[in-house]
Amino acid sequence: VQLQASGGGLVQAGGSLRLSCAASGRTFSFYAMGWFRQAPAKEREFVAAISGSGGSTYYADSVKGRFTISRDNAKNTVYLQMNSLKAEDTAVYYCAAHSGFWTLRTTADYWGQGTLVTVSS
Repeated sequence: VQLQASGGGLVQAGGSLRLSCAASGRTFSFYAMGWFRQAPAKEREFVAAISGSGGSTYYADSVKGRFTISRDNAKNTVYLQMNSLKAEDTAVYYCAAHSGFWTLRTTADYWGQGTLVTVSS
């Protein structure tokens, strides 16, 4: 599985941004999909995950209520809608695919390249 993330950019605090991650291959719906982020000088952290069918999701506490993960299996794409952005959301965001839904919080089988999100305060 190859993953290509896009949609990053510069946004003011309080604004919104939507990230996309396009996946190759015909087995996209088999994988749980997730988003992670890594801020400067910090370790990569989990952000959100969605099951293969799209019926289940879970989030990091820091983004709960502000971010929404979704997927379109017909388009082999997963999205991360980010609202009410804060300066501390500034990071490189990575999409990931994993065969396990709950274990995606800590590991992944496949990683995409990152897309930079910068939130100005």
